[in-house]
Amino acid sequence: MLEAALARFPAVGLKVLKRSSWWRSAAWPDPMGPEYRNGVALVEAQGGPLAVLRTLRDLEIDLGRERAERNAPRTLDLDLIAHGRAVLDDPVLTLPHPRAHERLFVMGPLAEIAPDWLHPTLARTASMLASRATVGTDARPVD
Repeated sequence: MLEAALARFPAVGLKVLKRSSWWRSAAWPDPMGPEYRNGVALVEAQGGPLAVLRTLRDLEIDLGRERAERNAPRTLDLDLIAHGRAVLDDPVLTLPHPRAHERLFVMGPLAEIAPDWLHPTLARTASMLASRATVGTDARPVD
């Protein structure tokens, strides 16, 4: 599913500049759920962050995602972690993602492709945030 989503990015106006390897980790917050697979892509997109979020949500739906309860297991979850240096606190979208810096399954893949990326509000690099992550600390690249 992840490769299928990434393959469709160009068709929906998301030009992939870099992508991480896939990472695996125990499900969170319930580790009894299906194992997570995560990755990060650096993309070039037309439009503002809300337009990019809408594109990602539409792609999820096209690929069969159904939104049930919060944090329920899902086949695909495309998150917008950051949009340039934008800082946004909107009912629909908060940027940068409010918990990404805590999650090794996000910061690890990001540090892999953009180790010097600087968090817009914390002024810490992706590498530094990955080394200090407190959630999903079992995350590792898939062999």
